[in-house]
Amino acid sequence: MQVVQYFKDFLREEDGVTAIEYGLIAALIAVVIIGSLQLVGTNLDAVFNFIAGELGGALAP
Repeated sequence: MQVVQYFKDFLREEDGVTAIEYGLIAALIAVVIIGSLQLVGTNLDAVFNFIAGELGGALAP
């Protein structure tokens, strides 16, 4: 009988569910940040390469 009560209490417990929800939200935010940084990083790399090419051409004798 004690085991049945333990499982009933376990199913009613909501602390673990809240922790899982926060974990999923944090993971989603991390995925969005990583994706946006990769996109910005690619564009920023292209800008720096363009500037380096222009400076290289301007400094050439």
